[in-house]
Amino acid sequence: MEQKEIDLTLDEVRTALESGNVLDAIAALIRLHPADRAEAFSDLDDEDQATLLPRLDISTMADLLEELEDDEAADVAEVLPTERLADVLDEMEPDEAADVLGDLPPQRVAEALAEMEDANEVIPLLGYPDETAGGLMTTSYIALRPQTTALQAISFLREISPEEETPYYLNVIDRNRRLVGVVGLRELVIAEPEKRIETFMDPNVVHVSADTDQEEVARLMVRYDLAALPVVDPTGVLMGVITYDDLVDVLEDEATEDIYRLANVSDPDLSINSSIGLSVRRRLPWLYLNALTAFFASWVISQFESIIAQVAVLAVFLSVVAGLGGNSATQSLAIIVRAIALGELEMDGAWRTILKEAAIGLLQGTFVGVAAGFGVYLWKGNAVMGLVLGLALLGNMLVAGIFGTLVPVGLKVLRLDPALASSVLVTAVTDSVGFALFLSLAMIFLPHLR
Repeated sequence: MEQKEIDLTLDEVRTALESGNVLDAIAALIRLHPADRAEAFSDLDDEDQATLLPRLDISTMADLLEELEDDEAADVAEVLPTERLADVLDEMEPDEAADVLGDLPPQRVAEALAEMEDANEVIPLLGYPDETAGGLMTTSYIALRPQTTALQAISFLREISPEEETPYYLNVIDRNRRLVGVVGLRELVIAEPEKRIETFMDPNVVHVSADTDQEEVARLMVRYDLAALPVVDPTGVLMGVITYDDLVDVLEDEATEDIYRLANVSDPDLSINSSIGLSVRRRLPWLYLNALTAFFASWVISQFESIIAQVAVLAVFLSVVAGLGGNSATQSLAIIVRAIALGELEMDGAWRTILKEAAIGLLQGTFVGVAAGFGVYLWKGNAVMGLVLGLALLGNMLVAGIFGTLVPVGLKVLRLDPALASSVLVTAVTDSVGFALFLSLAMIFLPHLR
């Protein structure tokens, strides 16, 4: 329904612009939810976007920059006059404004900050990488003092009228701005009016440092079901807060990164909208590596040319051995990479997981090997051929279970990304071992295969 509404609005906007009714086009656009509005704006051509931008008010422009993809937001910010850009950035949440500024040239950033009224809220965020807690946090948060009464706190909240994005939990800081507790709005509302915050706040606050990786941030927020996660400096001073809406973005980024890397795409920013040249440059190197491992597997096969020449039907089943071994390894690989990413797999106990996956591979290989061997017997009428294929599948799926676990664990120990190179290495192992095992068994049973 949303896409249909967006398409209808786009038609209305384009029609209004063609007739020169810019205000009607804007009126149609702002009827959409900000997220849908950004998608609709992205679908307009450059000329239509250039017509609309100067006529959008500051609030609408801020919403647009917050919802656009990073590269699109940077493109829009780049064409805005410096004074107008500064007004828009002041209207945005500090963390969102910092994200936009982080994608602009240094000279442009300096000019915009010089014009901003709330630059002091944004500048501290610019020094942290995007993938860290410091890069995710916002300096726009509400903090209470321990000696404040419940009545005073509620009066304070009414006075400042916090935005709807304000987290359900409020931080409590001492006179030195050190984080000492957290209190929920529910506890605040039901507390006796004269009761002080320090008597009913929770002093055990889950928090992170500014250099904590975003993956660890996401894991903590999911594990402890947090709507917001405080960020503190080494002395415990509250620096900012990471809110749940940032968590959704992190989970999407991390899921995209892991999926891409399992498919040997090293750049998580690639998408269907990326240029052909950029896509080729980012994806081609891994295909070269795949080609190298494929040639190695072909070399293994070449060592058994005489066997294949004598029993040509063996070539028919090579793809079966490689395919089932590769699929079995991918299952183990996906489970282990996920476990490592979520912190479920401790390196000290990794050997138990390797043994478990080996047992799973052995059992799966037995079941699949028996079924495949029986199928070959029914197809070719040769029980020995079925036995050779079944044993090869059993052995290869056992190897797949072991190496599908061992490779990502080994990469993690070496402080390398387990998802990035695992699939290439594991596929190379299962293909080569599978071919060698199948053709070696064929050599042993050669008299019966002829």
